[in-house]
Amino acid sequence: MPRLDRALRGWNGWRRARIASLADVTLPERTRIAARVGTAVSGVSRRLGKGGGSVIGGRAVLALDPKALERLSAGRKVALVSGTNGKTTTTSLLATALSAGGRVLTNLQGANLPMGLVSALADGPPDAPAALEVDEAWLPKVVAATRPAAVGLLNLTRDQLDRNNEVRMLASSWRSALAGDAAGAVVANADDPLVVWGAGKATNVVWVGAGQPWTEDSGGCPSCGGRIVFTSSGWSCGACDFARPRTDVELDGDLLRWPDASTLRLDLALPGRANRANAAVALCVATVLGADAAVVARSFSSLEQVAGRYASVVVGASKARLLLAKNPAGWMETFEVLASPPAPVVVAVNARLADGRDPSWLWDVPFERLRGHFVAVSGQRAWDLAVRFRYAQVDHTVIADPLDAMRHVATGGDFDVVANYTAFQEIRAKVRSAGESDL
Repeated sequence: MPRLDRALRGWNGWRRARIASLADVTLPERTRIAARVGTAVSGVSRRLGKGGGSVIGGRAVLALDPKALERLSAGRKVALVSGTNGKTTTTSLLATALSAGGRVLTNLQGANLPMGLVSALADGPPDAPAALEVDEAWLPKVVAATRPAAVGLLNLTRDQLDRNNEVRMLASSWRSALAGDAAGAVVANADDPLVVWGAGKATNVVWVGAGQPWTEDSGGCPSCGGRIVFTSSGWSCGACDFARPRTDVELDGDLLRWPDASTLRLDLALPGRANRANAAVALCVATVLGADAAVVARSFSSLEQVAGRYASVVVGASKARLLLAKNPAGWMETFEVLASPPAPVVVAVNARLADGRDPSWLWDVPFERLRGHFVAVSGQRAWDLAVRFRYAQVDHTVIADPLDAMRHVATGGDFDVVANYTAFQEIRAKVRSAGESDL
């Protein structure tokens, strides 16, 4: 694992310089008061049943101390995870890996904007390490504020089309933010050209061959505007020298392979190729921060669900598994883990602010792959789904309420429920309210 060893040495040097520069830093009284107020506000919100409290608590902290994110990060080992898909799962895996050394602060409720980050950091001692997922558009500002020890970069694809439709602009903003030694180490997916571009100016990069089956959003070269050519052995631009970098770690099925021929098996309870890729990045981030790779790999087997994702709930005489898919790239991975036909499927899609108001991405998903399943479509955009499924020639029915749709298909056999972000949260809340699960 030579490159990981070099990355660890590079991070240790960064850490010594960072500790020296922060030796006299203590939290200002204003920040301490703001953190206590934020924690109290979060607690009140939870007790009143108004949600997890992370966002409103973070708002309170930032209202009292606008520089709280920078101050709460100072002197602390902070690892960031960003990308379009897989942030929450990768962050959870990373927090699990780092928790062997004690408490790790993290934001596992999807609160990945500055308010949620501040809330997570305020909820623990000032020397506790943090593993934080960060919205891809906010990553540059968070890097500048937190001076992270490590950053894990997963992928960049279209998501929330009214906000993140031009992903090359996001890649360029990453590239500027991560240039030089802005982070102690960057662990980046070598199979996504946009991620490679975003990490390309960082001093200390560990390239992971994590895979990226969805390539529709990265066909244009961010370097010269030419066409990226994808082959079974990698990718390269047909007009310039921009190409897949030589990797330091390769994911091969459930094995991680290093150039020195050493291997390590990932024993995951979470299903699918995408989660093995998430685990590969999480392991490499943990390793460059000093964790033992074999211990980290073993720790992953304890994680069976992440914020309700992959959880099973009882509905009548059936068991339903909850899956999240919020864009075409996510759906491509989800197809691989669905139960085989004729198991029914519930698909729920909303188009609220957190989802993106534009549901036209539904036409980029090859829903023809659901032929053979009976599908109950639901959610705010149930009729958009119905039109798409009619053209895909998928047997379906429209039941607007997701829980009613789940009851409709619960005839004794197991089935899957696939929802985008707010539809997923709505289903979890309704299941809890109905008392049909222990979520």
